[in-house]
Amino acid sequence: MRKIASRTNTKELLSQINVTSLVDVMLVLLIIFMVTAPMMQEGIDVNLPKVRAGAITSDEEPLIISINKKGHLFIEKKKVTVKELGKKLSTILKRRKEKMVLLMADAEVPYGHVIKAMAEIRNAGVDKVGMVTEPLDAKMK
Repeated sequence: MRKIASRTNTKELLSQINVTSLVDVMLVLLIIFMVTAPMMQEGIDVNLPKVRAGAITSDEEPLIISINKKGHLFIEKKKVTVKELGKKLSTILKRRKEKMVLLMADAEVPYGHVIKAMAEIRNAGVDKVGMVTEPLDAKMK
C-alpha cells in the first residue's frame, strides 16, 4: 500500500517578495518631494514684466543678472554695483564657451537703470543678452 502524503506536513519555502511596505515608503517620499520642490526655488525677488515672446535655448546654463525693485544689481545672487558689473562679468565670461546673459529686471525699475546695466553687459563682451519676462495671461490679451 502506498502512503498518501498530506500537504500540511510538508514545509515549502515562499519565493515571493512582499513589496507592500516598499511601495508605501516610496509613495510617502514622492509626496514629500512634490510638496517641497516648489519651495526650493531660490533667487532675487523680481516682479517681471509680462509680454508675449518665445523661449531662448542654450547649451550652457545662462548667467542671470537681476535688478530688484530698489534698483540693486545682482550677478546670480551676489550684489554688485554698476561700475563693478563690467569687470566681474568679463572675468566670469572668460571661462565660458558661450557668452550669453539673461537680464531679469523688476517691472517697476526705471528704464534708465536697465539700459545702464545692458550697456555694461555689452561692454563686458557679451554676445547675447536676453530679457527675462513672464508670459501674458489670457485676461491681459
